[in-house]
Amino acid sequence: MIKKVVTLTNKLGIHVRPASLISKTASKYRSSFIIRKDDMEINGKSVMGIMMLGAGQGTELELVFDGVDEDELMEEIVELFKDKFGEE
Repeated sequence: MIKKVVTLTNKLGIHVRPASLISKTASKYRSSFIIRKDDMEINGKSVMGIMMLGAGQGTELELVFDGVDEDELMEEIVELFKDKFGEE
């Protein structure tokens, strides 16, 4: 299991496009992927779940990866956050 904390730095936070990118990327892997914000915990492979976080710019999220390909999944998801989902 890998836990990673990321901060949303893109201007609009998580909206439909980033949520879709996160879900689509995570769904390529067999490992489970959970996103935690405050007291919420959602499946990172669910677009609707990700949207329900209501995460804006500056929000800290804990990402939890668990499974056979957790390293690769973590690297690709964290890169999406670092790249600001290709928005800027």
